[in-house]
Amino acid sequence: MGSRQVSTTDLAGLLGPDPLGRYGLPGRITVAGLGISGISAARALAGLGATVTVVDNGDGDAHRAKAAELAELGIEVRLGHLPDGARAGEALPEGTELVVTSPGWQPESPLFRAAAEAGVDVVGDVEIAWRLRGAGVELRAARRAAAAEDTGGDADAGRAPAGPAEWLAITGTNGKTTTTQMLASILKAAGLKTAAVGNIGTPIIDVVLGEEAYDVLAVELSSYQLHWAPSLRAHSAAVLNLAPDHLDWHGSMEAYAADKGRIYEGNTVACVYNVADPATEKLVENADVEEGCRAIGFTLGAPGPSMLGVVDGILVDRAFVENRQKNAQELAEVGDVNPPAPHNIANALAAAALARAFGVAPRAVRDGLRDFRPDAHRVAHVDEVAGVTYIDDSKATNTHAAEASLAAFEPIVWIAGGLAKGATFDELVQKSQKRLRAVVLIGADRALIAEALARHAPEVPVVDLDRTDTGAMLAAVREAARLAEPGDTVLLAPACASMDMFANYNKRGDAFADAVRELAAEDA
Repeated sequence: MGSRQVSTTDLAGLLGPDPLGRYGLPGRITVAGLGISGISAARALAGLGATVTVVDNGDGDAHRAKAAELAELGIEVRLGHLPDGARAGEALPEGTELVVTSPGWQPESPLFRAAAEAGVDVVGDVEIAWRLRGAGVELRAARRAAAAEDTGGDADAGRAPAGPAEWLAITGTNGKTTTTQMLASILKAAGLKTAAVGNIGTPIIDVVLGEEAYDVLAVELSSYQLHWAPSLRAHSAAVLNLAPDHLDWHGSMEAYAADKGRIYEGNTVACVYNVADPATEKLVENADVEEGCRAIGFTLGAPGPSMLGVVDGILVDRAFVENRQKNAQELAEVGDVNPPAPHNIANALAAAALARAFGVAPRAVRDGLRDFRPDAHRVAHVDEVAGVTYIDDSKATNTHAAEASLAAFEPIVWIAGGLAKGATFDELVQKSQKRLRAVVLIGADRALIAEALARHAPEVPVVDLDRTDTGAMLAAVREAARLAEPGDTVLLAPACASMDMFANYNKRGDAFADAVRELAAEDA
Protein backbone atom coordinates (compact mmCIF):
# COMPACT_ATOMS: atom_id res chain seq x y z
CA MET A 1 0.00 0.00 0.00
CA GLY A 2 1.15 3.57 -0.68
CA SER A 3 1.13 6.41 1.80
CA ARG A 4 -2.43 7.32 2.51
CA GLN A 5 -4.20 10.66 2.23
CA VAL A 6 -5.58 11.71 5.61
CA SER A 7 -8.82 13.71 5.62
CA THR A 8 -10.08 15.98 8.36
CA THR A 9 -12.22 13.15 9.67
CA ASP A 10 -9.03 11.27 10.62
CA LEU A 11 -7.45 14.01 12.72
CA ALA A 12 -8.68 13.06 16.20
CA GLY A 13 -7.75 9.42 15.69
CA LEU A 14 -4.17 10.35 14.82
CA LEU A 15 -3.66 12.52 17.89
CA GLY A 16 -3.46 11.53 21.54
CA PRO A 17 -6.28 11.89 24.07
CA ASP A 18 -8.26 15.16 24.24
CA PRO A 19 -6.60 16.98 21.31
CA LEU A 20 -8.93 19.95 21.68
CA GLY A 21 -8.17 20.49 25.37
CA ARG A 22 -4.43 20.15 24.86
CA TYR A 23 -4.53 23.01 22.38
CA GLY A 24 -6.76 25.30 24.38
CA LEU A 25 -10.02 24.60 22.58
CA PRO A 26 -13.41 23.58 24.02
CA GLY A 27 -15.74 20.89 22.73
CA ARG A 28 -18.69 22.94 21.42
CA ILE A 29 -17.76 25.57 18.85
CA THR A 30 -19.82 27.87 16.64
CA VAL A 31 -18.29 29.04 13.36
CA ALA A 32 -19.62 32.35 11.98
CA GLY A 33 -19.65 32.44 8.21
CA LEU A 34 -19.77 29.92 5.39
CA GLY A 35 -16.90 31.38 3.39
CA ILE A 36 -13.52 29.84 2.66
CA SER A 37 -12.02 30.45 6.11
CA GLY A 38 -15.23 29.42 7.89
CA ILE A 39 -15.46 26.11 6.05
CA SER A 40 -11.76 25.45 6.71
CA ALA A 41 -12.22 26.08 10.44
CA ALA A 42 -15.39 23.99 10.66
CA ARG A 43 -13.83 20.99 8.93
CA ALA A 44 -10.66 21.09 10.99
CA LEU A 45 -12.36 21.56 14.35
CA ALA A 46 -14.88 18.80 13.65
CA GLY A 47 -12.01 16.56 12.61
CA LEU A 48 -10.38 17.21 15.98
CA GLY A 49 -13.53 16.07 17.76
CA ALA A 50 -15.43 19.31 18.36
CA THR A 51 -19.20 19.57 18.02
CA VAL A 52 -19.38 22.31 15.39
CA THR A 53 -22.31 24.47 14.34
CA VAL A 54 -21.91 26.88 11.41
CA VAL A 55 -24.21 29.91 11.19
CA ASP A 56 -24.73 32.22 8.22
CA ASN A 57 -27.49 34.65 7.26
CA GLY A 58 -27.29 33.58 3.61
CA ASP A 59 -29.66 30.98 2.24
CA GLY A 60 -29.00 30.79 -1.50
CA ASP A 61 -28.18 27.77 -3.62
CA ALA A 62 -24.42 28.17 -3.05
CA HIS A 63 -24.92 28.30 0.72
CA ARG A 64 -27.12 25.21 0.67
CA ALA A 65 -24.58 23.27 -1.40
CA LYS A 66 -21.80 24.10 1.07
CA ALA A 67 -24.07 23.20 3.98
CA ALA A 68 -24.80 19.80 2.44
CA GLU A 69 -21.07 19.05 2.14
CA LEU A 70 -20.47 19.95 5.78
CA ALA A 71 -23.48 17.94 6.91
CA GLU A 72 -21.81 14.82 5.51
CA LEU A 73 -19.04 15.45 8.07
CA GLY A 74 -21.53 15.69 10.92
CA ILE A 75 -21.43 19.50 11.03
CA GLU A 76 -24.72 21.30 11.66
CA VAL A 77 -25.29 24.37 9.48
CA ARG A 78 -27.94 27.00 10.22
CA LEU A 79 -28.83 29.27 7.31
CA GLY A 80 -31.16 32.20 6.71
CA HIS A 81 -33.99 32.49 9.21
CA LEU A 82 -34.58 30.09 12.09
CA PRO A 83 -38.04 28.72 12.95
CA ASP A 84 -38.49 31.42 15.62
CA GLY A 85 -37.86 34.13 13.02
CA ALA A 86 -34.37 35.08 14.17
CA ARG A 87 -31.60 35.24 11.60
CA ALA A 88 -29.22 32.30 11.84
CA GLY A 89 -26.14 34.49 11.91
CA GLU A 90 -27.42 36.53 14.83
CA ALA A 91 -28.46 33.82 17.31
CA LEU A 92 -25.89 32.09 19.51
CA PRO A 93 -26.49 28.31 19.44
CA GLU A 94 -27.19 26.87 22.87
CA GLY A 95 -24.15 25.36 24.59
CA THR A 96 -21.59 27.29 22.52
CA GLU A 97 -18.25 27.53 24.32
CA LEU A 98 -16.26 29.39 21.64
CA VAL A 99 -17.14 31.38 18.50
CA VAL A 100 -14.77 31.30 15.53
CA THR A 101 -15.56 34.13 13.14
CA SER A 102 -14.79 34.78 9.52
CA PRO A 103 -12.67 37.94 9.21
CA GLY A 104 -15.24 40.34 7.79
CA TRP A 105 -17.96 39.95 10.43
CA GLN A 106 -18.48 43.24 12.28
CA PRO A 107 -17.38 43.30 15.95
CA GLU A 108 -20.81 44.72 16.84
CA SER A 109 -22.65 41.78 15.27
CA PRO A 110 -25.64 40.59 17.33
CA LEU A 111 -24.02 37.14 17.45
CA PHE A 112 -20.94 38.54 19.14
CA ARG A 113 -22.97 40.65 21.55
CA ALA A 114 -24.82 37.47 22.53
CA ALA A 115 -21.49 35.69 22.97
CA ALA A 116 -20.19 38.47 25.22
CA GLU A 117 -23.31 38.34 27.35
CA ALA A 118 -22.84 34.58 27.71
CA GLY A 119 -19.13 34.92 28.57
CA VAL A 120 -18.08 33.19 25.34
CA ASP A 121 -14.86 34.26 23.59
CA VAL A 122 -14.81 35.20 19.91
CA VAL A 123 -11.65 34.47 17.87
CA GLY A 124 -10.74 34.16 14.20
CA ASP A 125 -9.28 31.46 11.99
CA VAL A 126 -5.76 32.89 12.44
CA GLU A 127 -6.06 32.44 16.20
CA ILE A 128 -7.17 28.83 15.71
CA ALA A 129 -4.27 28.18 13.34
CA TRP A 130 -1.83 29.65 15.85
CA ARG A 131 -3.16 27.47 18.68
CA LEU A 132 -3.03 24.34 16.49
CA ARG A 133 0.57 24.66 15.30
CA GLY A 134 1.66 21.90 17.68
CA ALA A 135 -1.22 19.72 16.53
CA GLY A 136 0.09 20.04 12.98
CA VAL A 137 3.49 18.72 14.06
CA GLU A 138 1.81 15.80 15.84
CA LEU A 139 -0.33 15.01 12.82
CA ARG A 140 2.58 14.96 10.41
CA ALA A 141 4.51 12.63 12.70
CA ALA A 142 1.47 10.34 12.96
CA ARG A 143 1.04 10.35 9.20
CA ARG A 144 4.67 9.38 8.70
CA ALA A 145 4.28 6.55 11.18
CA ALA A 146 1.09 5.34 9.47
CA ALA A 147 2.75 5.48 6.06
CA ALA A 148 5.78 3.57 7.36
CA GLU A 149 3.53 0.91 8.84
CA ASP A 150 1.71 0.55 5.53
CA THR A 151 4.92 0.29 3.49
CA GLY A 152 7.33 -1.27 5.98
CA GLY A 153 9.55 1.78 5.64
CA ASP A 154 11.27 4.07 8.14
CA ALA A 155 8.98 6.58 9.83
CA ASP A 156 11.95 8.91 10.34
CA ALA A 157 12.96 8.96 6.67
CA GLY A 158 12.76 12.47 5.26
CA ARG A 159 11.80 13.75 8.69
CA ALA A 160 10.15 17.16 8.70
CA PRO A 161 11.29 20.04 10.93
CA ALA A 162 10.88 19.07 14.59
CA GLY A 163 8.74 22.02 15.67
CA PRO A 164 6.08 24.27 14.22
CA ALA A 165 7.05 26.63 11.41
CA GLU A 166 7.94 30.15 12.48
CA TRP A 167 5.66 32.96 11.29
CA LEU A 168 6.95 36.10 9.60
CA ALA A 169 3.89 38.36 9.61
CA ILE A 170 2.98 41.35 7.46
CA THR A 171 0.21 43.94 7.64
CA GLY A 172 -0.41 47.51 6.53
CA THR A 173 -3.03 49.50 4.69
CA ASN A 174 -1.44 48.78 1.31
CA GLY A 175 1.19 46.47 -0.13
CA LYS A 176 0.50 43.46 2.13
CA THR A 177 -0.01 40.85 -0.57
CA THR A 178 2.90 41.99 -2.73
CA THR A 179 5.28 42.13 0.24
CA THR A 180 4.18 38.72 1.52
CA GLN A 181 4.72 37.18 -1.91
CA MET A 182 8.11 38.88 -2.19
CA LEU A 183 9.07 37.49 1.20
CA ALA A 184 8.02 33.98 0.19
CA SER A 185 10.07 34.28 -3.00
CA ILE A 186 13.14 35.33 -0.98
CA LEU A 187 12.68 32.49 1.52
CA LYS A 188 12.37 29.98 -1.33
CA ALA A 189 15.54 31.37 -2.91
CA ALA A 190 17.25 30.66 0.41
CA GLY A 191 16.27 27.00 0.11
CA LEU A 192 13.63 27.15 2.83
CA LYS A 193 10.29 25.37 2.64
CA THR A 194 7.70 28.12 2.84
CA ALA A 195 4.30 29.34 1.69
CA ALA A 196 2.50 32.67 1.47
CA VAL A 197 -0.62 32.30 3.62
CA GLY A 198 -3.11 34.16 5.80
CA ASN A 199 -5.12 36.71 3.87
CA ILE A 200 -3.98 35.06 0.62
CA GLY A 201 -3.61 31.55 -0.74
CA THR A 202 -4.63 28.39 1.05
CA PRO A 203 -6.58 28.86 4.32
CA ILE A 204 -4.04 29.08 7.10
CA ILE A 205 -5.64 26.33 9.21
CA ASP A 206 -5.30 23.94 6.27
CA VAL A 207 -1.63 24.82 5.95
CA VAL A 208 -0.92 24.39 9.68
CA LEU A 209 -2.63 20.99 9.82
CA GLY A 210 -1.63 19.86 6.32
CA GLU A 211 0.76 17.13 5.25
CA GLU A 212 3.45 19.55 4.06
CA ALA A 213 5.94 20.64 6.74
CA TYR A 214 7.39 24.13 6.43
CA ASP A 215 10.45 25.83 7.86
CA VAL A 216 8.78 29.24 7.95
CA LEU A 217 5.54 30.85 6.78
CA ALA A 218 5.09 34.27 5.16
CA VAL A 219 1.79 35.38 6.71
CA GLU A 220 -0.31 38.27 5.39
CA LEU A 221 -2.73 39.54 8.04
CA SER A 222 -5.56 42.03 7.65
CA SER A 223 -6.72 44.30 10.44
CA TYR A 224 -9.81 42.09 10.73
CA GLN A 225 -7.73 38.98 11.27
CA LEU A 226 -5.49 40.68 13.80
CA HIS A 227 -8.51 41.90 15.75
CA TRP A 228 -9.55 38.30 16.36
CA ALA A 229 -6.06 36.82 17.04
CA PRO A 230 -5.19 37.71 20.66
CA SER A 231 -2.51 35.08 21.29
CA LEU A 232 -0.53 35.43 18.03
CA ARG A 233 3.21 35.81 18.70
CA ALA A 234 5.26 36.01 15.49
CA HIS A 235 9.00 35.52 15.06
CA SER A 236 9.13 38.93 13.36
CA ALA A 237 6.52 41.24 11.86
CA ALA A 238 6.15 44.35 9.72
CA VAL A 239 3.57 47.13 9.48
CA LEU A 240 4.13 48.63 6.03
CA ASN A 241 2.06 51.80 6.37
CA LEU A 242 -1.05 53.22 8.03
CA ALA A 243 -3.80 55.26 6.39
CA PRO A 244 -7.54 55.53 7.07
CA ASP A 245 -9.29 52.38 5.82
CA HIS A 246 -12.12 50.13 7.00
CA LEU A 247 -13.08 52.76 9.57
CA ASP A 248 -16.72 51.68 9.32
CA TRP A 249 -15.61 48.28 10.67
CA HIS A 250 -13.15 49.46 13.33
CA GLY A 251 -15.03 52.57 14.43
CA SER A 252 -12.06 54.96 14.45
CA MET A 253 -8.56 55.43 13.11
CA GLU A 254 -7.22 54.78 16.60
CA ALA A 255 -8.96 51.40 16.80
CA TYR A 256 -7.80 50.51 13.28
CA ALA A 257 -4.18 51.34 14.15
CA ALA A 258 -4.41 49.43 17.43
CA ASP A 259 -5.56 46.29 15.62
CA LYS A 260 -2.72 46.65 13.10
CA GLY A 261 -0.29 47.05 15.99
CA ARG A 262 -1.31 43.70 17.46
CA ILE A 263 1.01 42.11 14.91
CA TYR A 264 4.02 43.23 16.97
CA GLU A 265 2.84 41.75 20.26
CA GLY A 266 5.24 39.11 21.53
CA ASN A 267 7.63 39.32 18.58
CA THR A 268 10.89 37.58 19.37
CA VAL A 269 13.43 38.90 16.84
CA ALA A 270 12.35 42.00 14.89
CA CYS A 271 9.56 44.58 14.60
CA VAL A 272 9.91 46.15 11.15
CA TYR A 273 8.50 49.66 10.64
CA ASN A 274 8.35 52.29 7.88
CA VAL A 275 10.65 55.24 8.61
CA ALA A 276 8.50 57.44 6.34
CA ASP A 277 5.37 56.60 8.37
CA PRO A 278 6.00 57.53 12.03
CA ALA A 279 2.71 55.93 13.07
CA THR A 280 4.21 52.50 12.35
CA GLU A 281 7.21 53.20 14.59
CA LYS A 282 4.82 54.36 17.31
CA LEU A 283 3.14 50.96 17.16
CA VAL A 284 6.52 49.33 17.76
CA GLU A 285 7.17 51.58 20.75
CA ASN A 286 3.83 50.59 22.27
CA ALA A 287 4.23 46.84 21.68
CA ASP A 288 5.02 44.33 24.40
CA VAL A 289 7.76 42.18 22.82
CA GLU A 290 10.19 39.53 23.96
CA GLU A 291 13.46 40.70 25.48
CA GLY A 292 16.05 41.26 22.76
CA CYS A 293 13.53 41.93 19.99
CA ARG A 294 14.78 44.80 17.82
CA ALA A 295 13.08 47.70 16.03
CA ILE A 296 14.17 47.65 12.37
CA GLY A 297 13.30 50.50 10.00
CA PHE A 298 13.13 50.62 6.22
CA THR A 299 13.51 53.77 4.17
CA LEU A 300 13.82 54.83 0.53
CA GLY A 301 16.73 57.03 1.61
CA ALA A 302 20.13 56.21 3.02
CA PRO A 303 19.60 54.01 6.09
CA GLY A 304 20.85 54.68 9.56
CA PRO A 305 21.95 51.91 11.91
CA SER A 306 19.29 49.22 12.41
CA MET A 307 17.67 50.12 9.09
CA LEU A 308 17.47 48.94 5.51
CA GLY A 309 17.47 51.53 2.74
CA VAL A 310 18.71 52.65 -0.66
CA VAL A 311 22.12 54.08 -1.55
CA ASP A 312 23.01 54.91 -5.18
CA GLY A 313 20.41 52.50 -6.55
CA ILE A 314 21.42 49.67 -4.20
CA LEU A 315 19.24 48.12 -1.50
CA VAL A 316 21.46 47.92 1.58
CA ASP A 317 21.21 46.47 5.08
CA ARG A 318 22.57 48.28 8.14
CA ALA A 319 20.59 46.17 10.60
CA PHE A 320 21.74 42.57 10.30
CA VAL A 321 25.48 43.17 9.89
CA GLU A 322 28.45 43.31 12.21
CA ASN A 323 29.35 46.82 13.39
CA ARG A 324 26.19 48.37 11.91
CA GLN A 325 27.41 51.80 13.02
CA LYS A 326 29.97 51.72 10.18
CA ASN A 327 29.08 48.84 7.85
CA ALA A 328 26.35 48.08 5.34
CA GLN A 329 25.60 44.95 3.32
CA GLU A 330 24.52 45.18 -0.33
CA LEU A 331 21.37 43.13 -0.93
CA ALA A 332 20.11 43.90 -4.45
CA GLU A 333 19.81 46.61 -7.06
CA VAL A 334 16.71 48.73 -7.49
CA GLY A 335 16.40 47.16 -10.94
CA ASP A 336 15.96 43.75 -9.32
CA VAL A 337 12.57 44.92 -7.95
CA ASN A 338 9.60 44.32 -10.25
CA PRO A 339 8.23 46.91 -10.85
CA PRO A 340 10.84 49.38 -9.51
CA ALA A 341 8.25 51.98 -8.43
CA PRO A 342 9.03 53.73 -5.13
CA HIS A 343 6.25 52.07 -3.14
CA ASN A 344 7.30 48.66 -4.46
CA ILE A 345 10.93 49.28 -3.49
CA ALA A 346 9.61 49.98 0.02
CA ASN A 347 7.76 46.66 -0.12
CA ALA A 348 10.98 44.92 -1.14
CA LEU A 349 12.90 46.49 1.73
CA ALA A 350 10.29 45.34 4.24
CA ALA A 351 10.36 41.81 2.82
CA ALA A 352 14.16 41.83 2.90
CA ALA A 353 14.15 43.01 6.53
CA LEU A 354 11.94 40.10 7.61
CA ALA A 355 14.02 37.63 5.64
CA ARG A 356 17.25 38.95 7.13
CA ALA A 357 15.70 38.74 10.60
CA PHE A 358 15.21 35.04 9.88
CA GLY A 359 18.88 34.65 8.89
CA VAL A 360 18.54 34.67 5.10
CA ALA A 361 21.77 35.43 3.21
CA PRO A 362 22.08 38.59 1.05
CA ARG A 363 22.30 36.64 -2.21
CA ALA A 364 18.95 34.96 -1.55
CA VAL A 365 17.35 38.38 -1.09
CA ARG A 366 18.61 39.42 -4.52
CA ASP A 367 17.62 36.14 -6.18
CA GLY A 368 14.19 36.13 -4.57
CA LEU A 369 13.44 39.66 -5.71
CA ARG A 370 14.56 38.82 -9.23
CA ASP A 371 12.33 35.74 -9.28
CA PHE A 372 9.26 37.56 -7.97
CA ARG A 373 6.40 38.35 -10.34
CA PRO A 374 3.59 40.58 -9.04
CA ASP A 375 -0.05 39.58 -9.30
CA ALA A 376 -2.23 41.09 -11.99
CA HIS A 377 -3.66 44.60 -11.55
CA ARG A 378 -0.82 45.82 -9.35
CA VAL A 379 1.02 48.52 -11.33
CA ALA A 380 0.91 46.17 -14.32
CA HIS A 381 2.20 47.34 -17.70
CA VAL A 382 -0.57 46.65 -20.22
CA ASP A 383 0.73 48.12 -23.48
CA GLU A 384 2.22 51.13 -25.22
CA VAL A 385 0.05 52.73 -27.87
CA ALA A 386 1.11 55.74 -29.96
CA GLY A 387 3.93 56.47 -27.51
CA VAL A 388 1.64 56.39 -24.47
CA THR A 389 2.13 53.79 -21.72
CA TYR A 390 -0.94 52.18 -20.14
CA ILE A 391 -0.65 50.97 -16.54
CA ASP A 392 -3.27 48.91 -14.66
CA ASP A 393 -3.29 49.46 -10.90
CA SER A 394 -6.91 48.52 -10.33
CA LYS A 395 -5.82 47.16 -6.93
CA ALA A 396 -5.38 50.78 -5.80
CA THR A 397 -8.78 50.75 -4.08
CA ASN A 398 -8.07 53.55 -1.57
CA THR A 399 -6.38 56.94 -1.59
CA HIS A 400 -3.17 55.72 0.06
CA ALA A 401 -2.60 53.10 -2.63
CA ALA A 402 -3.46 55.54 -5.40
CA GLU A 403 -1.00 58.09 -4.00
CA ALA A 404 1.80 55.54 -4.17
CA SER A 405 0.86 54.64 -7.73
CA LEU A 406 0.64 58.25 -8.89
CA ALA A 407 4.06 58.96 -7.37
CA ALA A 408 5.66 56.41 -9.70
CA PHE A 409 4.87 58.15 -13.02
CA GLU A 410 4.84 61.57 -14.70
CA PRO A 411 3.06 63.05 -16.65
CA ILE A 412 -0.16 61.11 -16.05
CA VAL A 413 -3.64 60.91 -17.46
CA TRP A 414 -5.38 59.49 -14.41
CA ILE A 415 -8.48 57.28 -14.58
CA ALA A 416 -10.17 57.30 -11.18
CA GLY A 417 -13.45 56.77 -9.39
CA GLY A 418 -15.80 54.14 -8.02
CA LEU A 419 -17.09 53.65 -4.47
CA ALA A 420 -15.28 56.03 -2.10
CA LYS A 421 -16.13 54.13 1.12
CA GLY A 422 -16.22 57.41 3.03
CA ALA A 423 -12.81 58.57 1.78
CA THR A 424 -11.86 62.17 1.01
CA PHE A 425 -9.54 63.11 -1.85
CA ASP A 426 -8.14 66.56 -1.05
CA GLU A 427 -4.80 65.36 0.27
CA LEU A 428 -4.36 62.91 -2.61
CA VAL A 429 -5.00 65.62 -5.21
CA GLN A 430 -2.76 68.14 -3.43
CA LYS A 431 0.16 65.70 -3.41
CA SER A 432 -0.32 64.50 -7.00
CA GLN A 433 -1.60 67.51 -8.95
CA LYS A 434 1.78 68.47 -10.44
CA ARG A 435 2.01 65.06 -12.10
CA LEU A 436 -1.40 65.21 -13.77
CA ARG A 437 -1.86 65.95 -17.46
CA ALA A 438 -5.59 65.26 -17.22
CA VAL A 439 -8.13 63.18 -15.30
CA VAL A 440 -10.95 60.91 -16.48
CA LEU A 441 -13.55 60.14 -13.82
CA ILE A 442 -15.88 57.15 -13.66
CA GLY A 443 -18.06 55.52 -11.02
CA ALA A 444 -20.67 56.36 -8.44
CA ASP A 445 -18.57 58.71 -6.27
CA ARG A 446 -16.61 60.46 -9.01
CA ALA A 447 -18.07 63.83 -7.94
CA LEU A 448 -16.02 63.70 -4.74
CA ILE A 449 -12.80 63.51 -6.76
CA ALA A 450 -14.03 66.18 -9.17
CA GLU A 451 -14.66 68.53 -6.26
CA ALA A 452 -11.17 67.94 -4.84
CA LEU A 453 -9.66 68.59 -8.28
CA ALA A 454 -11.63 71.82 -8.60
CA ARG A 455 -10.30 72.99 -5.22
CA HIS A 456 -6.66 72.00 -5.58
CA ALA A 457 -5.91 71.50 -9.30
CA PRO A 458 -8.33 73.72 -11.23
CA GLU A 459 -5.96 73.92 -14.19
CA VAL A 460 -6.04 70.15 -14.81
CA PRO A 461 -8.56 69.11 -17.51
CA VAL A 462 -11.23 66.76 -16.17
CA VAL A 463 -13.57 64.50 -18.14
CA ASP A 464 -16.56 63.38 -16.06
CA LEU A 465 -18.13 60.27 -17.58
CA ASP A 466 -21.68 60.28 -16.31
CA ARG A 467 -22.18 56.55 -16.48
CA THR A 468 -21.55 53.56 -14.24
CA ASP A 469 -22.11 50.68 -16.64
CA THR A 470 -19.17 48.40 -17.38
CA GLY A 471 -18.88 49.85 -20.89
CA ALA A 472 -17.74 53.09 -19.31
CA MET A 473 -14.19 51.73 -19.07
CA LEU A 474 -13.77 51.62 -22.85
CA ALA A 475 -15.05 55.19 -23.05
CA ALA A 476 -12.65 56.22 -20.27
CA VAL A 477 -9.66 54.71 -22.05
CA ARG A 478 -10.61 56.42 -25.30
CA GLU A 479 -10.90 59.77 -23.51
CA ALA A 480 -7.55 59.20 -21.80
CA ALA A 481 -5.92 58.37 -25.14
CA ARG A 482 -7.32 61.61 -26.59
CA LEU A 483 -5.87 63.65 -23.74
CA ALA A 484 -2.47 61.93 -23.52
CA GLU A 485 0.69 62.97 -25.35
CA PRO A 486 3.61 60.74 -26.39
CA GLY A 487 5.69 59.96 -23.30
CA ASP A 488 2.69 60.16 -20.97
CA THR A 489 1.27 57.36 -18.82
CA VAL A 490 -2.42 56.54 -18.69
CA LEU A 491 -2.85 55.18 -15.19
CA LEU A 492 -5.84 53.31 -13.82
CA ALA A 493 -5.47 53.91 -10.08
CA PRO A 494 -9.09 54.41 -9.03
CA ALA A 495 -8.60 55.28 -5.32
CA CYS A 496 -12.02 53.66 -4.87
CA ALA A 497 -13.63 50.26 -4.59
CA SER A 498 -15.05 48.68 -7.73
CA MET A 499 -18.41 47.21 -6.74
CA ASP A 500 -20.54 50.01 -8.20
CA MET A 501 -19.54 48.90 -11.72
CA PHE A 502 -17.65 45.61 -11.45
CA ALA A 503 -17.74 42.40 -9.45
CA ASN A 504 -14.28 43.17 -8.04
CA TYR A 505 -11.06 45.04 -8.79
CA ASN A 506 -9.85 42.16 -10.96
CA LYS A 507 -12.79 42.56 -13.33
CA ARG A 508 -12.21 46.32 -13.40
CA GLY A 509 -8.58 45.80 -14.33
CA ASP A 510 -9.52 43.24 -16.97
CA ALA A 511 -11.94 45.76 -18.52
CA PHE A 512 -9.15 48.35 -18.63
CA ALA A 513 -6.71 45.92 -20.25
CA ASP A 514 -9.34 44.83 -22.79
CA ALA A 515 -10.03 48.46 -23.68
CA VAL A 516 -6.32 49.18 -24.13
CA ARG A 517 -5.90 46.12 -26.35
CA GLU A 518 -8.85 47.28 -28.48
CA LEU A 519 -7.20 50.68 -28.77
CA ALA A 520 -3.89 49.05 -29.76
CA ALA A 521 -5.59 46.94 -32.43
CA GLU A 522 -7.11 50.08 -33.97
CA ASP A 523 -3.70 51.79 -33.92
CA ALA A 524 -1.91 48.86 -35.59
